[in-house]
Amino acid sequence: MQPSNEISRLIEIMAALRDPETGCPWDVEQDFASIAPYTIEEAYEVAEAIHTGDFEDLREELGDLLLQVIYHARMAQEDGRFDFGDVVYAITEKMIRRHPHVFGDKKARDAGMAKGMWEKIKAEEKATKDVRRKSDGADVDRIRQLDGVPAALPALTRALKLQQKAARVGFDWGSAEPVLDKIEEEIGELREAIAGGHHNQMADEFGDLLFSVANLGRHLQIDSEQALTATNRKFVERFNYIEDQLLAANVPLEDASPEQMEAFWQQAKSENNDDPA
Repeated sequence: MQPSNEISRLIEIMAALRDPETGCPWDVEQDFASIAPYTIEEAYEVAEAIHTGDFEDLREELGDLLLQVIYHARMAQEDGRFDFGDVVYAITEKMIRRHPHVFGDKKARDAGMAKGMWEKIKAEEKATKDVRRKSDGADVDRIRQLDGVPAALPALTRALKLQQKAARVGFDWGSAEPVLDKIEEEIGELREAIAGGHHNQMADEFGDLLFSVANLGRHLQIDSEQALTATNRKFVERFNYIEDQLLAANVPLEDASPEQMEAFWQQAKSENNDDPA
């Protein structure tokens, strides 16, 4: 089989990999649940390639992410649920439906009616989905305000989305200042839990503190996930600087004193005058 720029070839490759008799044993034994973590990982690798500006890497990572879509669609096809063509149809139909100002009424585009149209159409879609789910036996009358926020999201991202949904019905602080007070309160409760030596309570209070910090970020219009990602990168850069300096001084990393590492850490910070952290 030869490589190709046609999507049909990728579908053929996945079918061959999943063949029960001649396919790859690892690929054959996978299911939706086992593949899901790889799907999430590939999405993050796409984001990393974008951050680094490596477009050769971005091309490859987008291919890896596309493979995940093909993989899930193939497993669904094997179960008789849907295939890749159905996936493509669903998203094209959705984009056309959600953008009538682009693909439909020219007057709507000229009149600037796009504002608010997205949420209106999504609400209509939800109503249609509820009818379908009810026909399948689901108790759609018990749909909650916070339903629809995927549990598999990264915890900080999910915290943000939960807070945003709660805020839509008025369950929110009026400004950042009381959130800061809440953070101080949570720190106090964490101190008490630490003093008590109860690990489960410490974990609970620590989670409350993280949730409150994410809430503060929302009020400051700072995305917690993005902010922490940037800090992670900064930490890696500074720690790499420590390693480089110790190597130049012929000092093994494991033999360096905390004082030596702290001194090089401060030097790494001073390398970037724009960063007061």
